[in-house]
Amino acid sequence: MISAEQVKELREMTGAGMMECKKVLEEANGDKEKAAELLRERGVVKAAKKAGRIAAEGLVESYIHGDGRIGVLVEVNIETDFAAKNPEFREFVKDVAMQIAATKPEYVRREDVPAEVIEKEKEIIKAQAINEGKPEAVAEKIVAGRIDKFYEEVCLLEQDFIKDPDKKVQEVLTEKISSIGENIT
Repeated sequence: MISAEQVKELREMTGAGMMECKKVLEEANGDKEKAAELLRERGVVKAAKKAGRIAAEGLVESYIHGDGRIGVLVEVNIETDFAAKNPEFREFVKDVAMQIAATKPEYVRREDVPAEVIEKEKEIIKAQAINEGKPEAVAEKIVAGRIDKFYEEVCLLEQDFIKDPDKKVQEVLTEKISSIGENIT
């Protein structure tokens, strides 16, 4: 079993996403060095290093669904105007717009969720657990588990990608950064 601490250490070491770190740690049977090597082989570490670069070019994409009942307007940026014309990038932007229309995320990433919203959600989850007859100590542990589920529902980058539910949107983004070779925000 891979611990959260191991995932955190690998993430700090490589800058790769949590799910990607967990996946390679499982493949490497907990060996951090081997896991880091797997990430490098897959180009994930390169993508993480590009994350600090400014992405000021890009596209604004619209997606209209259901005879105009649902509409999305999304801006996705990349480093150069040349890369913004890349068909792979354009396809990704369309996919993001469709993802937003289908799943209605409220935030892009977990860091964007206001502390008050998180606290309120924790209170609700704890009250639900206590109403289910769970003791206070158990309810606290349930909150920790269910808050991650909350993030998956309200944060775009933590959602399952609609075109490939085995991947999170963050993983698809990381793959695009790696294959296109520029930071995408």
